[in-house]
Amino acid sequence: MSVCDLAPGYIRAIAPYQPGKPTSELARELGLDEAGIVKLASNENPLGVSPKAARALRALLDGLARYPDGNGFELKQALSRRFGVGLDCIVLGNGSNDVLELAARAFLAPGLSAVYAQHAFAVYPLAVQAIGARGIVVPARDFGHDLAAMAAAVQPDTRIVFIANPNNPTGTFVSGAELEKFIAALPRDVLVVLDEAYTEYLRPDFRYDSISWLGKYPNLVITRTFSKVYGLAGLRVGYALAARDVADLMNRVRQPFNVNSLSLAAAAAALEDEDFVRESYELNCRGMDQIVSGLARLGLGHIPSYGNFVTFAVPGAAGVFQKLLRQGVIVRPIAGYGMPDHLRVSIGLESENARFLEALRQALG
Repeated sequence: MSVCDLAPGYIRAIAPYQPGKPTSELARELGLDEAGIVKLASNENPLGVSPKAARALRALLDGLARYPDGNGFELKQALSRRFGVGLDCIVLGNGSNDVLELAARAFLAPGLSAVYAQHAFAVYPLAVQAIGARGIVVPARDFGHDLAAMAAAVQPDTRIVFIANPNNPTGTFVSGAELEKFIAALPRDVLVVLDEAYTEYLRPDFRYDSISWLGKYPNLVITRTFSKVYGLAGLRVGYALAARDVADLMNRVRQPFNVNSLSLAAAAAALEDEDFVRESYELNCRGMDQIVSGLARLGLGHIPSYGNFVTFAVPGAAGVFQKLLRQGVIVRPIAGYGMPDHLRVSIGLESENARFLEALRQALG
């Protein structure tokens, strides 16, 4: 018997998360020019990094021999000013993935359970399984969250309900009114982790003020990220807003230097770069229309999306994905989410979207 055989069975059973294929890997595999590859697989901001964040990064380069501020004071101050919450109600993470895992580590254990939807973000089952807790998967309704069924699925041993709004990878959305009604009806000993990684991409008539709910629902945790609209995916920084006692428990299981100095400075600067956020949002709106219209011309259906990506149905999705790769276009296969007949494409620059649509046309023959 090897030492690996002695690891907990729930650890050995984990299927690792599969990230989007990097451009460098595709270039090596197929002998392509990396500069000509279009990556639309990971929901990144095609405009790149916020200019204010870039300036903050350059100013910090000479200080990298020092450890980062383990409490993230400046970033927490910026978040506190923006959202009107106390510093002790904020948890920082190495991306929002890290914060989601902190919630699982703080509130789950073997013998307990968590509820999440079919086709929801892959990190939820991974975080639950890594703790040895039980995941309760609720069938989706129209590829999105069935809140009534999720409420009914809560068991006496349930400690967390995960909700992504908008959801990744399907792009579906639950209105603020429906969501608050759901949270209000849950037992107070069940933590609701509301994952709002794509909330900045919501159009004005769909936006809702989840931050104001924190005072009413002490069992609510809101998680957000700087990886999407703020263009800092490579720096990995996210955060949670929660009641003081909840945040305290999450911070107890957080590593002291889980967010590096560059990430802290860049995120604080990016949070103030409202011009960049507005430009990113507007580009996404135009790109969404471009992609959706192009899919319709090709006779392909899609799931209406409220994020910065579109999931569409395509016959022979796995084969189409490979044909796109050979043309230097990377999208995301989502068979691992139980959707083998769909692909997900991120919204890019106008030229990148056009390149994708032409490559897709050719891949369909």
